[in-house]
Amino acid sequence: MNSNIATSPYTISLKGRDLVTWLDYTVEEVHELLSLASYLKKNPHSKILEGKTLGMIFEKSSTRTRVSFEAGMLQMGGHAIYLNSRDIQLGRGESIEDTARVLSSYVDGIMIRTFETEKVTQLAEYASIPVINGLCDTYHPCQALADVLTILEHKGTLKGVKAVYIGDGNNVAHSFMILCAMLGMEVVVSCPEGYEPGKEIIESTMNLAKKSGGSFELTHDPNEAVKGADVVYTDVWASMGQEEEAIQRIEDFKGYQVNEGLLAQAAPDVTFLHCLPAHREEEVTAAVIDGPHSAVFQQAENRLHVQKAILQSVLV
Repeated sequence: MNSNIATSPYTISLKGRDLVTWLDYTVEEVHELLSLASYLKKNPHSKILEGKTLGMIFEKSSTRTRVSFEAGMLQMGGHAIYLNSRDIQLGRGESIEDTARVLSSYVDGIMIRTFETEKVTQLAEYASIPVINGLCDTYHPCQALADVLTILEHKGTLKGVKAVYIGDGNNVAHSFMILCAMLGMEVVVSCPEGYEPGKEIIESTMNLAKKSGGSFELTHDPNEAVKGADVVYTDVWASMGQEEEAIQRIEDFKGYQVNEGLLAQAAPDVTFLHCLPAHREEEVTAAVIDGPHSAVFQQAENRLHVQKAILQSVLV
């Protein structure tokens, strides 16, 4: 093991691994990443990635993903290169295969934030260096790891915690469901009809819950879902790329707003999460997101720490 991490709880080597979805990881590996993230939160600066470079491909704009990855590389002695898809040949018709092979000869790892999941999987297939999924239409794994770290910090445990996701069954919901079920939590998803998570994701979540001793429930009744909840999580109703559906979605999601009345049905010490950016008075009221139960800014900060753990693990 590198002497820079000898005092950390990190023991499993993930060098060279891609991160597309948590379905490719074991529960032991996830726990190790959480332990390392907690360690790096207390010990933020090192030279462990000195001489390492991360190429960051952005086809979707971002605040938290870009700044946290770039700051994380810098804090560990490395460097990050921002690659807007409009500025590189990928945005002008160069194939994923060729892009992967070329970047593999220049940088030590690739982070991509894009639309199609196939772009992430193809990039991982053809690159000879680790590829990290910064977001795609199906998954948002780095966000989910930050979510779970925040829950652990607030509850002191994960197993048996009731985590309720309310809203669109999107990429954020998918990765949150998968990771929570893997870690033995009681996962509940409440969404309008027609906005359920993907069937394959639901199947995977149910299988993971059986193995871990957790549970999974899908309901269309948010009031029933939040009863006794330890964690309540929501996201915007119209994600990036769905702006044309916004008006219809506002209509369809009536009754799914996380407000003080809904949150009052949860556990007295409920923790509220939101991956941000938020639309106050739409999917969540200001009274909730800015209130005493909210951990959204701690959750956002934790993006930095979990991504540093991932980077250190796959690059060293």
